[in-house]
Amino acid sequence: MPGEESGEGRGAHRVGLQTRREWSGADLAERLSVTVRTVRRDIDRLRELGYPVDSTRGHAGGYRLAPGTDLPPLLLDDDEAVAIAVALRTATGSGLSGVEESALRALGKLEQVLPRRLRGQVAALQASLAGITWEDRGPRADPALLAGLAVACRDHEVITFGYTTRHGTAALRRAEPCHLVDSGGLWYLLAHDAGKDDWRLFRLDRISDLTPTGRRVPPRPVPGDDPAAFVASRLSAAPTRYRAVATVRAPADRIRARTRGLGTRLKPVDDHTCVVDVSDDHLPRIAQTLAGLDAEYTLDADPDVLAHMRTAAHRALRGHGRLASIA
Repeated sequence: MPGEESGEGRGAHRVGLQTRREWSGADLAERLSVTVRTVRRDIDRLRELGYPVDSTRGHAGGYRLAPGTDLPPLLLDDDEAVAIAVALRTATGSGLSGVEESALRALGKLEQVLPRRLRGQVAALQASLAGITWEDRGPRADPALLAGLAVACRDHEVITFGYTTRHGTAALRRAEPCHLVDSGGLWYLLAHDAGKDDWRLFRLDRISDLTPTGRRVPPRPVPGDDPAAFVASRLSAAPTRYRAVATVRAPADRIRARTRGLGTRLKPVDDHTCVVDVSDDHLPRIAQTLAGLDAEYTLDADPDVLAHMRTAAHRALRGHGRLASIA
């Protein structure tokens, strides 16, 4: 009978068990065009492979795929594989804490084994899907690039890629990828740069032409053994276009709880005061960060920052006056 001497029968039984809560042996045999004896033998083999298949005896008995402590291999048809890949790509931009990283790891595993014909379908679907965005979240990383880098990080495989710096210069880089870190909607690759012989951060929206070299190297420990903290420290020390430092009349712990991504830019002065460096390349983001402090502060900043804050304040006052006149 088909599948009796190969894995085809076991794969077919697995699909059958995944599509309905419970099957009788006779129903499975009829659906799969095999004998009841083959069904029993392949059910035993599925159990050996880690699938928790429950069975009951008697006239109303049958087989059921039950939840287990470990996730066994899943057999997906083409439509299911494409649907899961598209869903995972969407989840990498969900903005939900913890979901993006997990979706990224799962996407890397799935895309590594997708047949080429399905990769084309996934890319076409992703390109045609659109969602409503209520605010500009800045540059977004390509999910396919995220997946490729995730695999390289996992396998400790040396990669080459083109990189454009914040000043617009482009060059070919060779690096040992270590971790992918999301900071405020921007993805960064933490890697050891072979040309600089040092740790570097690379923004994913500035990476192009990712090429795995096939050369794997031993894992390289990150300074401090905390990739997220290391990235936060580097980002805090990175140069910015506009300087703005606020002395805030509030405890550092309270302000830290209200801000994201400032890391080492927030320093306590005493129990009731702290200094926050909100310097940035984007003037509206400086204003948003200061507005979110919810505390009194004095500001030492570049003239461009002060002018932007003054304009924003006058605009708010004019809007308040119009509201007051309507009331």
